[in-house]
Amino acid sequence: MASNPVAADVEGWAAELDAAAALLGRHFARSEPRRRAAEYVRGLLSDVDRKNGWQLAERAGDARPYGVQHLLGRADWSADDVRDELVRYAHRKLADPAGVLVVDETGFLKKGTKSAGVGRQYSGTAGRVENCQVGVFLAFAGRRGRALIDRTLYLPKDWAADPDRREAAGIPEGVAFATKPRLAEAMLGRARRLGVTAAWVTGDAVYGNDPAFRRSLEQAGQPYVLAVQAGQRLWVGFVQRRVDALAADVPPGAWHRASAGAGAKGPRWFDWAVEAHGPVDDRGWQLWLLVRRHRDKSGERAFYLCRGPADTPWRELVRVAGARWAVEECFERAKGDCGLDEYEVRSWVGWHRHVTLSLWALAVLAAVRIKAAGGRKKGGGG
Repeated sequence: MASNPVAADVEGWAAELDAAAALLGRHFARSEPRRRAAEYVRGLLSDVDRKNGWQLAERAGDARPYGVQHLLGRADWSADDVRDELVRYAHRKLADPAGVLVVDETGFLKKGTKSAGVGRQYSGTAGRVENCQVGVFLAFAGRRGRALIDRTLYLPKDWAADPDRREAAGIPEGVAFATKPRLAEAMLGRARRLGVTAAWVTGDAVYGNDPAFRRSLEQAGQPYVLAVQAGQRLWVGFVQRRVDALAADVPPGAWHRASAGAGAKGPRWFDWAVEAHGPVDDRGWQLWLLVRRHRDKSGERAFYLCRGPADTPWRELVRVAGARWAVEECFERAKGDCGLDEYEVRSWVGWHRHVTLSLWALAVLAAVRIKAAGGRKKGGGG
Protein backbone atom coordinates (compact mmCIF):
# COMPACT_ATOMS: atom_id res chain seq x y z
CA MET A 1 0.00 0.00 0.00
CA ALA A 2 1.41 3.35 -1.02
CA SER A 3 1.87 5.84 1.77
CA ASN A 4 2.19 9.52 2.32
CA PRO A 5 5.66 10.65 1.16
CA VAL A 6 6.43 11.78 4.71
CA ALA A 7 6.00 8.23 6.02
CA ALA A 8 6.92 6.23 2.93
CA ASP A 9 10.35 5.05 4.10
CA VAL A 10 9.59 4.60 7.78
CA GLU A 11 9.77 0.98 8.83
CA GLY A 12 6.75 -0.13 10.81
CA TRP A 13 4.30 2.61 9.73
CA ALA A 14 1.81 -0.03 8.51
CA ALA A 15 1.93 -1.68 11.94
CA GLU A 16 1.09 1.66 13.56
CA LEU A 17 -1.85 2.05 11.20
CA ASP A 18 -3.07 -1.44 12.13
CA ALA A 19 -2.80 -0.62 15.84
CA ALA A 20 -4.77 2.59 15.33
CA ALA A 21 -7.39 0.73 13.28
CA ALA A 22 -7.85 -1.73 16.15
CA LEU A 23 -8.52 1.15 18.54
CA LEU A 24 -10.96 2.71 16.08
CA GLY A 25 -12.70 -0.63 15.64
CA ARG A 26 -13.85 -0.63 19.25
CA HIS A 27 -16.40 2.05 18.37
CA PHE A 28 -18.11 0.32 15.43
CA ALA A 29 -20.69 -2.36 16.14
CA ARG A 30 -20.84 -3.52 12.50
CA SER A 31 -17.93 -4.90 10.53
CA GLU A 32 -18.56 -2.97 7.31
CA PRO A 33 -18.27 0.60 8.72
CA ARG A 34 -15.41 -0.62 10.94
CA ARG A 35 -13.50 -1.75 7.85
CA ARG A 36 -14.35 1.41 5.94
CA ALA A 37 -13.18 3.68 8.78
CA ALA A 38 -9.80 1.93 8.84
CA GLU A 39 -9.55 2.18 5.05
CA TYR A 40 -10.54 5.86 5.22
CA VAL A 41 -7.64 6.65 7.57
CA ARG A 42 -5.26 4.64 5.39
CA GLY A 43 -6.52 6.51 2.34
CA LEU A 44 -5.99 9.86 4.03
CA LEU A 45 -2.35 8.88 4.55
CA SER A 46 -1.93 7.60 0.99
CA ASP A 47 -0.61 9.37 -2.09
CA VAL A 48 -3.94 9.85 -3.90
CA ASP A 49 -4.14 13.21 -5.65
CA ARG A 50 -7.24 14.43 -3.82
CA LYS A 51 -8.56 12.83 -0.68
CA ASN A 52 -12.23 13.18 -1.55
CA GLY A 53 -14.99 10.57 -1.54
CA TRP A 54 -14.42 9.36 -5.08
CA GLN A 55 -10.67 8.91 -4.88
CA LEU A 56 -10.71 7.37 -1.40
CA ALA A 57 -13.41 4.95 -2.57
CA GLU A 58 -11.42 4.02 -5.69
CA ARG A 59 -8.31 3.46 -3.60
CA ALA A 60 -10.31 1.10 -1.38
CA GLY A 61 -11.44 -0.85 -4.46
CA ASP A 62 -14.96 0.58 -4.78
CA ALA A 63 -16.38 1.71 -8.12
CA ARG A 64 -18.61 4.31 -6.48
CA PRO A 65 -18.27 6.56 -3.39
CA TYR A 66 -21.50 5.33 -1.79
CA GLY A 67 -19.74 3.36 0.93
CA VAL A 68 -17.62 6.36 1.92
CA GLN A 69 -20.70 8.58 1.90
CA HIS A 70 -22.54 6.10 4.11
CA LEU A 71 -19.62 6.05 6.57
CA LEU A 72 -19.61 9.83 6.88
CA GLY A 73 -23.36 10.30 6.84
CA ARG A 74 -25.66 7.47 7.88
CA ALA A 75 -23.57 4.69 9.46
CA ASP A 76 -24.12 4.06 13.17
CA TRP A 77 -21.09 5.37 15.04
CA SER A 78 -20.18 8.28 17.28
CA ALA A 79 -17.53 10.74 16.12
CA ASP A 80 -17.25 11.95 19.72
CA ASP A 81 -16.44 8.48 21.05
CA VAL A 82 -13.82 8.08 18.32
CA ARG A 83 -12.49 11.53 19.22
CA ASP A 84 -12.11 10.50 22.87
CA GLU A 85 -10.13 7.45 21.75
CA LEU A 86 -7.96 9.76 19.65
CA VAL A 87 -7.23 11.98 22.66
CA ARG A 88 -6.07 8.98 24.69
CA TYR A 89 -4.01 7.55 21.82
CA ALA A 90 -2.29 10.85 21.00
CA HIS A 91 -1.51 11.61 24.62
CA ARG A 92 0.09 8.20 25.13
CA LYS A 93 2.32 8.85 22.12
CA LEU A 94 3.15 12.49 22.87
CA ALA A 95 2.97 12.73 26.67
CA ASP A 96 5.49 15.24 28.01
CA PRO A 97 5.51 16.91 31.45
CA ALA A 98 6.64 20.12 29.71
CA GLY A 99 3.94 19.79 27.02
CA VAL A 100 1.74 22.67 25.86
CA LEU A 101 -1.92 22.60 24.86
CA VAL A 102 -2.64 25.06 22.04
CA VAL A 103 -6.09 26.38 21.11
CA ASP A 104 -6.65 27.87 17.67
CA GLU A 105 -9.05 27.92 14.75
CA THR A 106 -8.72 27.47 11.01
CA GLY A 107 -10.99 28.23 8.07
CA PHE A 108 -12.31 25.95 5.34
CA LEU A 109 -13.21 27.93 2.21
CA LYS A 110 -16.58 26.91 0.79
CA LYS A 111 -19.00 27.86 -1.96
CA GLY A 112 -22.73 28.20 -1.37
CA THR A 113 -24.81 28.45 1.78
CA LYS A 114 -25.75 24.84 2.61
CA SER A 115 -22.72 23.49 4.48
CA ALA A 116 -23.20 23.55 8.26
CA GLY A 117 -21.94 26.80 9.78
CA VAL A 118 -20.80 28.31 6.48
CA GLY A 119 -20.93 32.09 6.08
CA ARG A 120 -19.01 35.28 5.52
CA GLN A 121 -16.54 35.24 8.40
CA TYR A 122 -12.87 35.83 9.04
CA SER A 123 -10.61 33.01 7.91
CA GLY A 124 -7.08 32.96 9.27
CA THR A 125 -6.23 30.60 6.42
CA ALA A 126 -7.12 33.26 3.84
CA GLY A 127 -6.21 36.22 6.07
CA ARG A 128 -9.50 37.97 5.29
CA VAL A 129 -13.28 37.60 5.45
CA GLU A 130 -14.40 34.79 3.17
CA ASN A 131 -17.31 32.43 2.69
CA CYS A 132 -16.10 29.59 4.87
CA GLN A 133 -16.59 27.22 7.75
CA VAL A 134 -14.44 27.69 10.84
CA GLY A 135 -13.26 24.89 13.07
CA VAL A 136 -11.84 25.36 16.56
CA PHE A 137 -9.07 22.90 17.44
CA LEU A 138 -6.94 21.76 20.35
CA ALA A 139 -3.35 20.65 19.77
CA PHE A 140 -0.81 19.04 22.05
CA ALA A 141 2.83 20.03 21.49
CA GLY A 142 5.68 18.32 23.30
CA ARG A 143 9.31 17.43 22.83
CA ARG A 144 8.39 14.19 21.05
CA GLY A 145 5.98 15.73 18.56
CA ARG A 146 2.67 17.49 18.11
CA ALA A 147 -0.83 16.66 16.89
CA LEU A 148 -4.37 18.00 16.81
CA ILE A 149 -6.40 16.10 19.39
CA ASP A 150 -9.85 17.71 19.40
CA ARG A 151 -12.11 19.71 17.10
CA THR A 152 -15.49 21.37 16.89
CA LEU A 153 -17.27 23.29 14.17
CA TYR A 154 -18.03 26.92 15.04
CA LEU A 155 -21.73 27.71 14.58
CA PRO A 156 -22.37 31.43 13.89
CA LYS A 157 -25.33 33.15 15.56
CA ASP A 158 -27.39 33.34 12.38
CA TRP A 159 -27.09 29.58 11.95
CA ALA A 160 -27.87 28.86 15.59
CA ALA A 161 -31.09 30.88 15.37
CA ASP A 162 -32.34 29.45 12.05
CA PRO A 163 -34.36 26.22 12.57
CA ASP A 164 -34.72 25.49 8.85
CA ARG A 165 -31.00 25.68 8.13
CA ARG A 166 -30.24 23.68 11.28
CA GLU A 167 -32.59 20.90 10.23
CA ALA A 168 -31.25 20.80 6.66
CA ALA A 169 -27.66 20.52 7.91
CA GLY A 170 -28.48 18.03 10.67
CA ILE A 171 -27.36 20.24 13.54
CA PRO A 172 -28.31 18.53 16.83
CA GLU A 173 -30.89 20.24 19.02
CA GLY A 174 -28.46 20.55 21.92
CA VAL A 175 -25.93 22.56 19.91
CA ALA A 176 -26.34 26.28 20.66
CA PHE A 177 -24.28 29.31 19.73
CA ALA A 178 -21.00 29.46 21.63
CA THR A 179 -18.05 31.78 21.20
CA LYS A 180 -14.69 30.34 20.25
CA PRO A 181 -13.29 30.76 23.79
CA ARG A 182 -16.28 28.80 25.17
CA LEU A 183 -15.67 26.03 22.63
CA ALA A 184 -11.99 25.98 23.62
CA GLU A 185 -12.94 25.74 27.31
CA ALA A 186 -15.07 22.70 26.55
CA MET A 187 -12.23 21.00 24.68
CA LEU A 188 -9.74 21.70 27.46
CA GLY A 189 -12.20 20.32 30.00
CA ARG A 190 -12.63 17.14 27.94
CA ALA A 191 -8.87 16.75 27.65
CA ARG A 192 -8.47 16.98 31.43
CA ARG A 193 -11.23 14.41 32.00
CA LEU A 194 -9.53 12.05 29.56
CA GLY A 195 -6.23 12.28 31.45
CA VAL A 196 -4.32 14.80 29.34
CA THR A 197 -1.83 16.79 31.39
CA ALA A 198 0.13 19.78 30.14
CA ALA A 199 2.43 22.28 31.78
CA TRP A 200 0.87 25.21 29.93
CA VAL A 201 -1.96 26.38 27.69
CA THR A 202 -1.40 28.95 24.96
CA GLY A 203 -3.47 30.62 22.28
CA ASP A 204 -3.87 33.81 20.29
CA ALA A 205 -5.71 36.99 21.25
CA VAL A 206 -9.13 35.51 20.42
CA TYR A 207 -8.68 33.56 23.66
CA GLY A 208 -6.27 35.79 25.59
CA ASN A 209 -8.53 38.81 25.41
CA ASP A 210 -11.42 36.86 26.93
CA PRO A 211 -11.36 37.31 30.74
CA ALA A 212 -13.70 34.35 31.31
CA PHE A 213 -11.34 32.08 29.38
CA ARG A 214 -8.38 33.17 31.48
CA ARG A 215 -10.40 32.67 34.68
CA SER A 216 -11.39 29.16 33.60
CA LEU A 217 -7.72 28.23 33.29
CA GLU A 218 -6.87 29.74 36.66
CA GLN A 219 -9.75 27.90 38.32
CA ALA A 220 -8.52 24.65 36.77
CA GLY A 221 -4.99 25.29 38.10
CA GLN A 222 -3.66 25.50 34.55
CA PRO A 223 -0.75 27.90 33.87
CA TYR A 224 -1.04 29.85 30.62
CA VAL A 225 0.69 32.16 28.17
CA LEU A 226 -1.96 33.90 26.05
CA ALA A 227 -1.55 36.54 23.37
CA VAL A 228 -3.57 39.72 23.87
CA GLN A 229 -4.24 42.79 21.75
CA ALA A 230 -2.41 46.06 22.30
CA GLY A 231 -5.48 47.59 23.94
CA GLN A 232 -5.71 44.99 26.70
CA ARG A 233 -5.52 46.73 30.10
CA LEU A 234 -3.78 45.79 33.32
CA TRP A 235 -4.10 47.27 36.77
CA VAL A 236 -0.97 49.14 37.81
CA GLY A 237 -1.56 50.31 41.34
CA PHE A 238 -5.00 51.93 41.20
CA VAL A 239 -4.88 52.72 37.47
CA GLN A 240 -5.60 50.58 34.41
CA ARG A 241 -3.03 50.91 31.64
CA ARG A 242 -2.88 49.49 28.11
CA VAL A 243 -0.25 46.82 27.57
CA ASP A 244 1.26 48.69 24.62
CA ALA A 245 1.76 51.73 26.88
CA LEU A 246 3.42 49.53 29.49
CA ALA A 247 5.68 48.06 26.81
CA ALA A 248 6.69 51.56 25.70
CA ASP A 249 8.06 52.18 29.20
CA VAL A 250 10.32 49.12 29.23
CA PRO A 251 13.92 50.35 29.72
CA PRO A 252 16.47 49.42 27.03
CA GLY A 253 18.40 47.12 29.38
CA ALA A 254 15.32 44.98 30.10
CA TRP A 255 15.17 43.45 26.62
CA HIS A 256 16.66 39.99 26.02
CA ARG A 257 17.25 38.25 22.71
CA ALA A 258 15.93 34.69 22.47
CA SER A 259 14.49 32.25 19.97
CA ALA A 260 10.79 31.40 20.13
CA GLY A 261 11.55 28.01 18.57
CA ALA A 262 12.57 26.63 15.22
CA GLY A 263 10.78 27.75 12.07
CA ALA A 264 11.01 26.78 8.42
CA LYS A 265 14.05 29.05 8.05
CA GLY A 266 15.70 28.27 11.39
CA PRO A 267 15.26 29.74 14.89
CA ARG A 268 12.70 32.54 15.28
CA TRP A 269 14.77 35.25 16.98
CA PHE A 270 13.07 38.16 18.75
CA ASP A 271 13.73 40.58 21.58
CA TRP A 272 11.70 39.87 24.72
CA ALA A 273 10.85 41.73 27.92
CA VAL A 274 8.89 40.44 30.89
CA GLU A 275 7.36 42.40 33.79
CA ALA A 276 5.66 40.97 36.87
CA HIS A 277 2.34 42.57 37.81
CA GLY A 278 0.58 42.36 41.15
CA PRO A 279 1.50 40.20 44.15
CA VAL A 280 2.20 36.49 44.19
CA ASP A 281 -1.08 34.79 45.11
CA ASP A 282 -1.78 32.20 47.81
CA ARG A 283 -0.72 29.27 45.63
CA GLY A 284 2.53 30.93 44.62
CA TRP A 285 1.44 32.13 41.17
CA GLN A 286 2.49 35.35 39.48
CA LEU A 287 0.98 37.41 36.64
CA TRP A 288 3.39 38.68 33.97
CA LEU A 289 3.23 40.81 30.87
CA LEU A 290 5.49 39.33 28.21
CA VAL A 291 6.38 41.54 25.22
CA ARG A 292 7.90 40.34 21.96
CA ARG A 293 9.70 42.88 19.76
CA HIS A 294 10.80 42.38 16.17
CA ARG A 295 14.59 42.63 15.92
CA ASP A 296 14.55 44.91 12.86
CA LYS A 297 11.20 46.66 13.35
CA SER A 298 11.14 47.79 16.96
CA GLY A 299 7.60 49.14 16.60
CA GLU A 300 6.29 45.68 15.67
CA ARG A 301 5.36 44.05 18.96
CA ALA A 302 3.21 41.28 20.36
CA PHE A 303 1.87 41.02 23.91
CA TYR A 304 1.11 38.07 26.18
CA LEU A 305 -0.53 37.71 29.57
CA CYS A 306 1.11 34.90 31.52
CA ARG A 307 0.15 33.33 34.83
CA GLY A 308 1.89 30.47 36.58
CA PRO A 309 4.37 29.55 39.33
CA ALA A 310 6.30 32.64 40.44
CA ASP A 311 9.68 30.94 40.00
CA THR A 312 9.09 30.34 36.27
CA PRO A 313 12.14 31.56 34.27
CA TRP A 314 11.45 34.13 31.59
CA ARG A 315 12.86 31.78 28.95
CA GLU A 316 10.15 29.27 29.81
CA LEU A 317 7.50 31.90 29.08
CA VAL A 318 9.21 32.56 25.74
CA ARG A 319 9.24 28.82 24.98
CA VAL A 320 5.52 28.54 25.61
CA ALA A 321 4.72 31.64 23.56
CA GLY A 322 6.65 30.09 20.69
CA ALA A 323 4.80 26.78 21.03
CA ARG A 324 1.71 28.40 19.53
CA TRP A 325 3.31 28.06 16.10
CA ALA A 326 3.10 24.27 16.53
CA VAL A 327 -0.61 24.41 15.75
CA GLU A 328 0.09 26.14 12.43
CA GLU A 329 2.42 23.28 11.54
CA CYS A 330 -0.32 20.84 12.53
CA PHE A 331 -2.85 22.57 10.29
CA GLU A 332 -0.41 22.63 7.40
CA ARG A 333 0.41 18.95 7.78
CA ALA A 334 -3.22 17.92 8.34
CA LYS A 335 -4.34 19.76 5.20
CA GLY A 336 -1.33 18.82 3.11
CA ASP A 337 -0.88 15.18 4.16
CA CYS A 338 -4.14 14.04 5.80
CA GLY A 339 -6.94 15.55 3.72
CA LEU A 340 -8.30 17.74 6.51
CA ASP A 341 -9.81 20.29 4.10
CA GLU A 342 -10.70 18.00 1.20
CA TYR A 343 -14.08 16.81 2.44
CA GLU A 344 -17.26 16.98 0.37
CA VAL A 345 -19.83 16.76 3.15
CA ARG A 346 -22.32 19.44 4.14
CA SER A 347 -23.83 18.12 7.35
CA TRP A 348 -22.77 18.71 10.94
CA VAL A 349 -22.29 14.96 11.45
CA GLY A 350 -20.34 14.56 8.20
CA TRP A 351 -17.93 17.39 9.08
CA HIS A 352 -17.15 15.99 12.52
CA ARG A 353 -16.74 12.45 11.20
CA HIS A 354 -14.36 13.40 8.40
CA VAL A 355 -12.33 15.78 10.54
CA THR A 356 -12.06 13.26 13.38
CA LEU A 357 -10.72 10.57 11.04
CA SER A 358 -8.33 13.11 9.50
CA LEU A 359 -6.99 13.92 12.98
CA TRP A 360 -6.50 10.19 13.53
CA ALA A 361 -4.37 10.11 10.39
CA LEU A 362 -2.35 13.06 11.68
CA ALA A 363 -1.83 11.37 15.06
CA VAL A 364 -0.65 8.18 13.36
CA LEU A 365 1.79 10.26 11.34
CA ALA A 366 3.11 11.81 14.57
CA ALA A 367 3.49 8.34 16.12
CA VAL A 368 5.41 7.10 13.09
CA ARG A 369 7.74 10.09 13.29
CA ILE A 370 8.41 9.29 16.95
CA LYS A 371 9.32 5.70 16.04
CA ALA A 372 11.58 6.91 13.24
CA ALA A 373 13.34 9.38 15.53
CA GLY A 374 13.88 6.63 18.11
CA GLY A 375 15.33 4.36 15.45
CA ARG A 376 17.75 7.05 14.28
CA LYS A 377 18.91 7.65 17.85
CA LYS A 378 19.47 3.95 18.46
CA GLY A 379 21.38 3.69 15.21
CA GLY A 380 23.48 6.75 16.00
CA GLY A 381 22.01 8.75 13.12
CA GLY A 382 20.86 12.38 13.09
